[in-house]
Amino acid sequence: MRRMDSAFPADIVDLQVAEYGPDARVITVTGEVDTVTAPELAACLTAQLAAVQAVVVNLDGVRFLASAGLTVLFEANEHATREGRDLRLVCHSRTANLALEATGLRKHLPFADNVPDALTNFV
Repeated sequence: MRRMDSAFPADIVDLQVAEYGPDARVITVTGEVDTVTAPELAACLTAQLAAVQAVVVNLDGVRFLASAGLTVLFEANEHATREGRDLRLVCHSRTANLALEATGLRKHLPFADNVPDALTNFV
């Protein structure tokens, strides 16, 4: 697993990228995804979606998910669909799930119960 270079301390937001075979990566997001940190997540997602067929975003460690972060996830899913890539989310964070439910995005984004399930068919 490698940590993405970040302009922010790890206690604000941390992005870890792990490779799972040649066609899949898991981005583990920890901390706060807000207006300031969302562009970093967007850049990471864009890079990973360009590199592999499947990207899983593990949001279990997210303590705060603002509208900017929700927008990044929605736009990444749209991008993945256009490019024929697979994006899946895993989220057991109470605060992140509240934001996803309140906005209705939980129904429109592809979720898996856990990372191994999300990686099924790709490793």
